Amino acid sequence: MLTVHKIGGTSMSSFGDVLRNIIIGQPRVADLYNRIFVVSAYSNVTNWLLEHKRTGEPGIYNLFAQGEQYHGGLDELLGRLVGINHGMQELKLDLGMADAFISERVEQARNYLVSLEEVMASGYVSRQDILLAAREILASIGEAHSAFNSVNILENNGIHATFVDLCGFSDTEYLTIDQRIHRAFGGLDFSVTIPVATGYTKGTEGIMREFDRGYSEVTFSKIAIEVGATEAVIHKEFHLSSADPAIVGLEYSRPVGATNFNVADQLADIGMEAIHPRASKPLELAGIRIRIKNTFEPGHPGTLISKDYSGDESRVEIISGTDRVVAFEVHDPFMVGQVGYDMNLMKVLQRHNISYILKATNANSITMVVWEKDMSDGLLEELRGLYYQVRSKKAALVCALGTNIARPGSLARAATALAEKKINIEAVSQSLMQVNMQFVIRREDYREAIIALNRALCYEN
Repeated sequence: MLTVHKIGGTSMSSFGDVLRNIIIGQPRVADLYNRIFVVSAYSNVTNWLLEHKRTGEPGIYNLFAQGEQYHGGLDELLGRLVGINHGMQELKLDLGMADAFISERVEQARNYLVSLEEVMASGYVSRQDILLAAREILASIGEAHSAFNSVNILENNGIHATFVDLCGFSDTEYLTIDQRIHRAFGGLDFSVTIPVATGYTKGTEGIMREFDRGYSEVTFSKIAIEVGATEAVIHKEFHLSSADPAIVGLEYSRPVGATNFNVADQLADIGMEAIHPRASKPLELAGIRIRIKNTFEPGHPGTLISKDYSGDESRVEIISGTDRVVAFEVHDPFMVGQVGYDMNLMKVLQRHNISYILKATNANSITMVVWEKDMSDGLLEELRGLYYQVRSKKAALVCALGTNIARPGSLARAATALAEKKINIEAVSQSLMQVNMQFVIRREDYREAIIALNRALCYEN
């Protein structure tokens, strides 16, 4: 039984717990080997390298892109990474080797960036292509750092491990992502060593260009398929739960024992990723189950995501959502009865590279919900130039999800729970598949709506 494990950044920053709870195990795992680990960068490192994933706070990439002094940023980064190393000395990390490795990698990156800067200044190569290359180079540093350290710690704790560096930093051969993974794992005997692979993989198509910040889960997915894994396991710092315990309280939040890929896709669409959808789909097609586990509760079996799972009883399993969206409405009294009226609206969104989360229509209006970070004055200006009336507002989206919620009264109970808290539903959507009831509400009602829906639907008698 060969399994592939993905370790998230927050868990990697508590590597002592990863070592004790996952790799060695509590109780000790029957077989240390026949497992592959794919690691993220330590917590916040990729934010420092690129930009903060949630706040947008600029990192080294932004300094390079804006033509500002990035060398000082690299020096500061190296100091931080060496600091992380020194925090792991008690785990038997060889500080001399670890500091030398990351120092060399940062200096290699600096040399590449200087060369890219000179090429960009020449005007012979597309600025966008240069910036994409810089983003790839910087992103790879974090995973190389954590993977090297992990192997060093394992070896020094008597566990044979192999550093699988998929970053290709000194490799000038043109390989696709799949080719590089195939070559890296082709000669390994998984029964006698634990391969620890970088979450970043260099490839001719550009993993950042294709998947941006979801690249480590894509690497994890591709490795699982390459080696024919029995199961793909993702270790996070939390359970996939019925609702966010930080909002509803621990007593009203419980781990979800099982769900299916459809529900996982619904969660990803609202930013609550169990796994990146571009990573989960190949696993689904390959028949490889995904298990989400809590690093800090190793005895819990976690959440098993499979293709055909459906709950024995019809009930809502998860309440989730986001308060970082904008709802906009296009209204036109001449829309009614016109075939394909919304086609041009879809083309406008495509031009602005925006994917919508929700769409609701009636005879003469179309309401759509998009991420606030994607909304721009340029989009609204173009829409107002095309349509009779356009309005937008900051909003929140709350969702009730489940593998088997197709029963009379589910929607009514959800609406009643919100009404009892005097929360107005401003738009609503549910497809024929009935795995996700979506409600657009005022942003200030978000937390109260999550609590109300969770108690009414997940803890109903």
